[in-house]
Amino acid sequence: MNTKVVVINGKKTNFDGSIDWNVLSDEVVVYDYSNDEEIIERIQGAGIVVCKENPLPKAMIDRFPDSVHLLCEAGTGYNNIDVVACRERGITVTNIPSYSPECVAQVAMMHILNLASSMRKQMNMLAAHDHRNFAEHLMVSHVELQNKTLGIIGHGTIGKQVVKLANAFGMKVIAYTRTPGENTDEITYVSLEEVLTKSDFVSLHCPLTPVTHHIIGEKELAMMKPTAYLVNTARGPLIDEKALIEALKNNVIAGAALDVQEVEPLAADSPLIDMENVILTPHIGWQGKETRQRLVDMLADNIHSYIAGNPINVKN
Repeated sequence: MNTKVVVINGKKTNFDGSIDWNVLSDEVVVYDYSNDEEIIERIQGAGIVVCKENPLPKAMIDRFPDSVHLLCEAGTGYNNIDVVACRERGITVTNIPSYSPECVAQVAMMHILNLASSMRKQMNMLAAHDHRNFAEHLMVSHVELQNKTLGIIGHGTIGKQVVKLANAFGMKVIAYTRTPGENTDEITYVSLEEVLTKSDFVSLHCPLTPVTHHIIGEKELAMMKPTAYLVNTARGPLIDEKALIEALKNNVIAGAALDVQEVEPLAADSPLIDMENVILTPHIGWQGKETRQRLVDMLADNIHSYIAGNPINVKN
């Protein structure tokens, strides 16, 4: 079996040079980034291709050499890959489930804490040499989390981690999910409408599918409390960004924190950048050093299991 591995955009995962790709195979070639033509050229003669969120539509898959038999997405979401086209070409597609729940959950709670303390406004005041927060009294709102209601949409591995952290802060947690379980002291399962209307913070933790695309739009934003905050550490297109911008401009909701955006990288002229009621981070939920090393180790498990004839995490 051809076990040559080509990583087509390794820099996205190994941006600090701390990751050892050699755990994947005895023969590994890593490219920092590759455009479409470079991808086709560079994977010639390879058996295994590794990518991180790189768009690989049918038109690209159809140009893959016959040598490629395994395509590994170095992440959980694989909507960037045309899995049907891969199946037609006899190419197995795998992903990496549950490699970053702790880190993503921590980022979600970081955003909730920052929103609760108006951290964006406080940092802007410091940057403008406005020291009234220190010299007089706190000039921005600051609320405690205990007894506040956190509504989560999606209760998978990451959602469960968020529930643990929220409970530790004394928050009441309600959740909307496709497969609700039994209500407990830690969580109560409700409808999507109840999550939106009753929550002080709404945090998204569902996958991006045709059903969940723009699950938060103008109608849903209008259901939220005017004092509520929206947090997204899942996938950008879960939110209709244009509707969110209008809602933030018109104080329909109090604010938002987005680790993911509808189009990444975020456009330099996006109105979100200058809004004082918005906190933005560049998709850092999966980028912790420990998280990325875990990702590569699990990627190696996918490859080695496939070579051994016992494929895992197959998506097509």
